[in-house]
Amino acid sequence: MKKHMSPGKHAQPPPSPVVLPPVHSGEITVQQLNELVSDDSGFYSLPTQHFNEVYPRIYIGNAFVAQNTMRLQKLGVTHVLNVAEGTSFMHVNTSAEFYAGTGITYLGFRANDTEQFNLSALFEEGAEFIDKALAHNNGKGKVYVHCREGYSRSPTMVISYLMLRHRMDARQAVATVRHKREIGPNDGFLRQLCQLNERLAKEGRLNGEVGKIKTK
Repeated sequence: MKKHMSPGKHAQPPPSPVVLPPVHSGEITVQQLNELVSDDSGFYSLPTQHFNEVYPRIYIGNAFVAQNTMRLQKLGVTHVLNVAEGTSFMHVNTSAEFYAGTGITYLGFRANDTEQFNLSALFEEGAEFIDKALAHNNGKGKVYVHCREGYSRSPTMVISYLMLRHRMDARQAVATVRHKREIGPNDGFLRQLCQLNERLAKEGRLNGEVGKIKTK
């Protein structure tokens, strides 16, 4: 969890995000990403909703909805990505068997919400699953990406998806998700997003970056 939670304060969605220009490799920092998810005073707000649609047909939410199959079916969710699979308090104990008979396809990652956990090792697999979810039923699939609170692990996974598949730089991807939901990925996860940004920029896989590397 992020430090400096805003006490007794209802979280308000930030104003419409400014279109952020792409940056060159190495220019995005953890501090810059933290500034996007916190308010002007440096406070972080916990989510005010169980779930939010942060991108067309991509929902980020918490364990409460993840374990309510009727709620998921009512939403039209076809796929669930659990970024906190496990039995401890900070994990969500679901599985493919949990969703048996619901028509929901499941994938689980046993990720910890710690700065030391290498979530980036799961970015590509997560992006592939989200891609398949959205392509389901002739492009009408919906995916519910969650962790315990829908605050750190699952937002990081969706942000990496937007970078890998939609060519957003880290700031654009973070701002896109934060505009729809209060989030606070830990600094280790933000650092991994900065590293992903640097790699994608070098490979010419971000908006505005195409061809820059090959001109040397």
